[in-house]
Amino acid sequence: MHFKAPDAPTLEEEMQRFLTWFNQEHQLDPVLKAGMAHLWFVTLHPFDDGNGRVARALTGMQLARAEKSSQRYYSMSAHIRQERTAYCAILEKTQKGPLDITPWLEWFLTCLHSALRLAEAKLETVMERARFWDVHAATPMNERQRLLITRLHEGFTGKLTSSKWAKIAKCSQDTAGRDILDLIQKGILVKAPGGGRSTSNAVVTPANR
Repeated sequence: MHFKAPDAPTLEEEMQRFLTWFNQEHQLDPVLKAGMAHLWFVTLHPFDDGNGRVARALTGMQLARAEKSSQRYYSMSAHIRQERTAYCAILEKTQKGPLDITPWLEWFLTCLHSALRLAEAKLETVMERARFWDVHAATPMNERQRLLITRLHEGFTGKLTSSKWAKIAKCSQDTAGRDILDLIQKGILVKAPGGGRSTSNAVVTPANR
């Protein structure tokens, strides 16, 4: 057995105590309160199933209160699920240890920081695409060219060659070659060094032009 929740006869009183604390205004930093709320609820373990999901929902609710906004551009819940092994380890260590929850809060804040950094990177990618299409709003491009530029922006695996372009766009390799050459002449694609028929190409974004 990894963890034993409070006995059923005491659970209702403990949950009421938790909810009273959660809904009260505190001088406690609201982000730290989110971490404490998560730990407190999941330790009470009031449900047979779904305690982790509800704990993550409460965390999101408290973080929204901390930011005084109903909209957040990051997901602490998703990041906790991604770090599930480390999450379970620190949770078990904290629940079996003394009342010092500093290590748990340190882990929680590190996880939050990672979630924010990931969201920032994704947002920058979205903004970069928006800047690209804003710069090239009036640049003539066919549907195949738009499709492939979108694929490159989304993170194309490997090198983009005319043969790969032809397969993805479902056109002849000659047509693919003309599409590539046209975009190179417009300054949207550049050839990677090396030369040859299989030369790869990359999108030139407004940020690095």
